[in-house]
Amino acid sequence: MVRKRRRHTAAFKFRVALEALEGSKTISQLSSEHGIHANQIGAWKRQLLEDGPKVFASNGERKQREQEAQEAELYEQIGRLKMELEWLKKKLPTSVRERRRMVDVARPDAECTAPGQTA
Repeated sequence: MVRKRRRHTAAFKFRVALEALEGSKTISQLSSEHGIHANQIGAWKRQLLEDGPKVFASNGERKQREQEAQEAELYEQIGRLKMELEWLKKKLPTSVRERRRMVDVARPDAECTAPGQTA
């Protein structure tokens, strides 16, 4: 009869590896207590010792990834705005006469004044 493969949660692996690191029980005692092979507990213990410092360093890495993502988004927005500005510059009339024709003189509420002058 084929035995179905068991999957253990990360919290369970951490707890068993921590018990193995404490040394209050031998690995064979932990193995029989939890029903896991001793080699597997040894592997979890080794992994905890190797990757332990990374657990506390991951917070800074996460912040750095978020900052990089935000920077990429801002650069993308800058690019879109530059393209829009260039398009508007091309479409805007170049001569003063053409610009004046764009202003609707018939509307009294749309007064045009030069900078620094009051209406």
